[in-house]
Amino acid sequence: MTFENRLPKTSLALDMGTTTLAGRLLTPAGKVLAELKISNPQRHFGADVIRRMEQAAKGQAEALQSALVDGLNTLVATLLDTAQLPSTAISAAAACGNPAICALLLRQPVRRLLFPPHRPADLLGRTVDASALRLNLPVPLYLFPLVSGYVGGDLVAFIYGCSDVVDKTFFIDIGTNGEMALYHDGRWLTTSVAAGPAFEGGEISCGMTATNGAITAVDSCADHWQLTVCGGGAPRGVSGSGLVAALGTALEEGLLTRDGRIVTADEVPSNLARYLVPTATGQAIRLYRDACCDLLVTQDDVRAFQLARGAIRAGTLCLLDKAGMAAEDVAAVIMTGAFGFSLSTESLKKVAMLPEPMLKKISFAAAGALGGVERFLRTSAMADVTTLAQQLRPLPLSGTPAFERVFLNNLDFV
Repeated sequence: MTFENRLPKTSLALDMGTTTLAGRLLTPAGKVLAELKISNPQRHFGADVIRRMEQAAKGQAEALQSALVDGLNTLVATLLDTAQLPSTAISAAAACGNPAICALLLRQPVRRLLFPPHRPADLLGRTVDASALRLNLPVPLYLFPLVSGYVGGDLVAFIYGCSDVVDKTFFIDIGTNGEMALYHDGRWLTTSVAAGPAFEGGEISCGMTATNGAITAVDSCADHWQLTVCGGGAPRGVSGSGLVAALGTALEEGLLTRDGRIVTADEVPSNLARYLVPTATGQAIRLYRDACCDLLVTQDDVRAFQLARGAIRAGTLCLLDKAGMAAEDVAAVIMTGAFGFSLSTESLKKVAMLPEPMLKKISFAAAGALGGVERFLRTSAMADVTTLAQQLRPLPLSGTPAFERVFLNNLDFV
């Protein structure tokens, strides 16, 4: 028996997010040998997929593909190093991603996505030659099927990873894109909204991904705030979940009005007024300060969060309306994405992320899309995944008068 034959069979699950690349190495029984998240190097070309596709259309497609491949190769190499395995130990690999990320990986034309009819070149759900893409994998890479030009394999994987779905279940994957699906009367309805990078700490003054040093929760205790920091130690930025919690606490304590205005210190009668500071660009909320950093949430940060939150809430309401359902009718809400594993329902309630009747029905699926890819690697049920993707009926919302009206009516924290 050769050394190669003695290697344990290992599968690789990848989630190619707009902001973050995530991966797991798994045994056939599903034991996680290594898990890691890193920033998507494509962020250099733009925080959202629209900006990246615009850059690709202007001649930067090769550079965008190279950045993504370099990031994936770094991720895989680090996973293998952590598990102390050579690349030849990988016996199967699968990945999911939104339509834009998949198109950029495969060097497919992006104009079909940027402009009407907003359809991908193909709906995938097949294996691709990893070596032809310069991916350092010894096996082909299975790419999850897409639903439309704005609903991707990441949502398909998320849903596939959730077994025993009951009627009137609402799925929501919150990140740079907010993808959501509703299962009702044996049918699926799905949509996507552009939320921007705020939920992942992107384009926020002191924002960062949920890695060591990131504030992940903010609670008020008497006349001071208590911060929860990823990895412990001193804060160095705020993650998406930390931003939600901070703004929720600010709303609750009167530091922020329901229409999103950061108040001045003389408007707050308690000692919490010390968290309000004037800056050259207006009022800000100070989360933390030491000799190394001064973590401020600015008025522009609040507005960016309002836009992201308003898009999620408007998309939710429009999807329910299309299905002829009210928020009270929803039986269960399964949430995943940028902060799903670490955000309390109380924080979601404070910022009115979703209609209130849905909040008490939320359960969180940590790394939901990655979990679906993992399940696929255990089952190899390619036909089941394809069938699921074909059952998801897309509802276009972007730019529609109905969505714009609901969006504008849901920018306030009410």
